[in-house]
This record gives sequence, structure tokens and C-alpha cells, in this order.
Amino acid sequence: MDADLRTLRAFAAVVREGGLTRAAARLHLSQPALTKRIARLEADLGAVLFHRTRAGMTPTAAGDAFAAALPAVLDAWDRAERDVRDAAATASRTLRIGFLASAANERTQAILADFARRRPDWRVDLRQASWADPARELESGDVEAAFMRLPFPGQEHYHLADLLTEPRCLALASTHPLAGRAALRFADLLDEPFVAAPPETGAFRDHWLATEARGGRPARIGAVTGQPDEWLSAIASGAGIALAPESAARYYARPGVVYLPLEGVAPSTVALAWSRTAPTSDALVDFISAAMASAE
Repeated sequence: MDADLRTLRAFAAVVREGGLTRAAARLHLSQPALTKRIARLEADLGAVLFHRTRAGMTPTAAGDAFAAALPAVLDAWDRAERDVRDAAATASRTLRIGFLASAANERTQAILADFARRRPDWRVDLRQASWADPARELESGDVEAAFMRLPFPGQEHYHLADLLTEPRCLALASTHPLAGRAALRFADLLDEPFVAAPPETGAFRDHWLATEARGGRPARIGAVTGQPDEWLSAIASGAGIALAPESAARYYARPGVVYLPLEGVAPSTVALAWSRTAPTSDALVDFISAAMASAE
């Protein structure tokens, strides 16, 4: 047998999600591609791994045995991969930091400058995360810390240092009937279609749909996007309106999109996140100190 890691992770996702639809969405694969991976794994192992029913997929006895052994395999690989990356980063004196959208706004450059003073022989490699899977690089260890908007999926597994809080506003097409208002109330927008993050982002998506302020009414979804450019294009085309941090008016200004003050929603918080379980390097300690100093 010579199964690759993507196939093993596909199997684990189907077990966890109980079917192909949610597993494919989580893995950002089409269902036919995921089906082929599972079929190839079963052929390699010479065993049927799943009971397939209309209700979903559950492991067979062989599937249960494989599922029980798999975490140790994946954990060992992840640990080896992380150790190699960390050794290479230390040798090159590079700190890998992830970020969403505008990172820590105008404080980002101050944090980088402070870190440079603390570690003049090091550099920071900034890597942008996708809204479709905001914590992926943190989970995989591709970055040692990340500037994140709270909440995000799995944030309970990370240390969080709050850096700034800012109001949320409304982004809408300049041709929208409400675009001429001086300010808006969220309660007046409940019937409007919204541009949303993918469903698998969970609490992140809910926050930017202000689910907590809807009184139990479901949001109307006009478009689903995973990157800032897609998000802006959907808004400008009139597919929907969207909540945004107030700073988006500075960082994501573009023709066809306007930003208006909004009442009735809680503010947005940016935090630096880093693992509770992975070792914290001396360089990362200095970066955390620089970030926290910016918040004082």
C-alpha cells in the first residue's frame, strides 16, 4: 500500500463528518474527487471501510480499526513536518506569521518594527489566510502565530492576546437604495441578502452575519466568498451587503462599494493567536511581546 497523506486525511474527514458532503466541503474537494480517494484507499487496503446509506457513511469493522490507528500516523507526520519547518526557520532566522485581511491594521507595521529592534538579525514572513479556512495555517503549523479576527474556528486551542477592538460597519453597493444614508441600524437589515463566509467556518461566519443580533431569524445569503477580492466583487455587483470592520473603509476602498456606520452590532476584535501545545520559540516570545506592547 502506498496511500498519500491527502487520502488518509480524506478518510479521517469522512469518519468525522459522517458523510461525503460535509467532508468534501471541509477539504475543499468535489464529492466525486473525494469518492475516488476513498475508493482508492479501499482498493489499496483490500477492505470495505464504510457502510454507505442514504443517511450517510459509517465505518465498517475494518474502517473502525483503520480509524483507530490513523491518528498516531498523522500526528507523527505533522510533528516531523513541524520540526523540519521550525529547524529551517531557525536556521534562516525567519518567523512565520499568519494574518487575515488587514492583520492588526495600522499597528502591524509598529509590531514588525518593534520585533526588528528586538531581533535585528531575523525577518518576519507574513502569510495571508483564507476566510474559507482561517485557522488552517495555525492548525498545520505552517505559521507560528497569526493575527486573527475573533471568533474563529477552534480558537479554544490557542493562546489569544487581544490587540485592538473596533466597531463593525456595513459594506454595500454604491447603487443600493440604502447607500445614501448617514448611518443604519442592523434591525432594519434583517431581510437583506448578505455576503457570507463559507458555512464550515462556523462561528467566524456567524459573527460576520451578526447571528446574535437577529433574534433567531436566519440570514438570507446572497453570495459565499473566501477572499477579500471575491467579497468586494460580490458586494459591488449587488449580490448582497456585508458587515465589515470599520478599518475596511481604509484598507478595502474601491469604486462601487461604500461603508456606512452601523448601530446594533458588537465590535470586532483582533487578537494574536498561537498554539497552546506546540513549543514557543524565543523568537516567537519576542514577537508576542512586541504585539502585546502595541496594545498597551
